[in-house]
Amino acid sequence: MPNPSCAILIIGDEILTGRTREGNAHHLAGELVKAGFDLRQIRVISDDHPTIVAAVRELSASHDHLFTSGGIGPTHDDITADAVAEAFGRPIGVRDDARAILAAHYAARGVEFTEARLRMARIPDGANLIDNPVSGAPGFSVENCHVMAGVPNIFQAMVAGLLPRLAGGQPLLSRNWQMMVAEASIADALRALAEAHPDVSFGSYPFVTEGQYGTNLVARATDPAALETAFAALQAAFPEGR
Repeated sequence: MPNPSCAILIIGDEILTGRTREGNAHHLAGELVKAGFDLRQIRVISDDHPTIVAAVRELSASHDHLFTSGGIGPTHDDITADAVAEAFGRPIGVRDDARAILAAHYAARGVEFTEARLRMARIPDGANLIDNPVSGAPGFSVENCHVMAGVPNIFQAMVAGLLPRLAGGQPLLSRNWQMMVAEASIADALRALAEAHPDVSFGSYPFVTEGQYGTNLVARATDPAALETAFAALQAAFPEGR
């Protein structure tokens, strides 16, 4: 059986304008590889309600799982929850369990539980909450769409709690072989190697260090035996590497 397919949807004008460097997709991609999920797409969109609705509908329909980041805070431009609710045709409102979580979080810190903060308890009907051990405000899962915060440490905490609840597949394993030669000079031999090992994915990643061209060759597979066989063939084909 193939690993479950998934997409990541990053939501936020601050990413598209360059104000904030995006790192949540990078973090989640690494976690998905380890948990046996096949990440097919990463998309970044603006804080625009129709755009979010359309993207959620498209990506959730074409993947086993959709993970979103951003737009579930207390301010006027945090519109992701409403857009996701619309995408799945569900009402949204303040939910008692989410309200209780937030009330307890702020009470323990002596912070006023304002109307703005109450907005973070608005959850689409039928959604399952995603725990937020950092700041209290929960994320949520609607069908196969998992909605999480954009603040990196909160996002990472949510991911850590969510992924063990989802059924993954076989982790994607990889081996690296570095060569101080230009990528173009090994392209033909690498193509032949890839054709000889169809169950293994080969990647070629050029770099330059101290004015010298080099290439990192990476072999990836979910089958450990197939990976080791292919990597041994790669080493034999390119003995000058390390």
